[in-house]
Amino acid sequence: MLKGKKILLTVGPTREFLDPVRFITNESSGKMGFAIAEELQKENVELVIISGPVNIHLKVPEENIKKVSTALEMYEACQKHFSKVDIAIFTAAVADYRPKHQATSKIKKDGDIAMVEFVKNPDIAAEFGKIKLPHQISVGFALETDNVIENAQKKLTKKGFDMIVINSPNPGEGFGYDTNKVLIHIKGQNIQDYPLKPKSEVARDIVDKIKLLIDK
Repeated sequence: MLKGKKILLTVGPTREFLDPVRFITNESSGKMGFAIAEELQKENVELVIISGPVNIHLKVPEENIKKVSTALEMYEACQKHFSKVDIAIFTAAVADYRPKHQATSKIKKDGDIAMVEFVKNPDIAAEFGKIKLPHQISVGFALETDNVIENAQKKLTKKGFDMIVINSPNPGEGFGYDTNKVLIHIKGQNIQDYPLKPKSEVARDIVDKIKLLIDK
């Protein structure tokens, strides 16, 4: 039963700026995260969405959405809400690194090679996994290209997830598509493999699995 539960949901990519007009990002569209948001709305939950930059038609109230750009901004926004929620769902594709220095003016072309030094961003899901309270549930996502299940299971343990949704960037799956093919692993249970289907249906599968965690 999810009704009345307070849920934090991170969505979309982050942007890590090199200068005022250039940034490093990824292909995340936010479609999967917002499909989950729409399903959660049907369950009458209290929803807080921390969203990176997306360009999709939103079917959830604007007042539920906190818009951010960078990984640090997303981390700080999550810090304001995490202690008050029952469930945190980390769908956002957060950049692992950011440029150590951000130029205040547009970087001019100079020479054949440009060097950029990077520093590590906070691992948002892992940081909150360290302070998660016994009543809180944490759900993560793992998009993997190699050793998919092995790497996802490592994330499940390392980041303190109760459940992880696993997929790969294959045609029709993952970033940008309206469909997705996932595996869902609840901690201590077998992995369940789902066929390729619309993200709206994948979102329903994910929400149904979260309900099982609530009922445990």
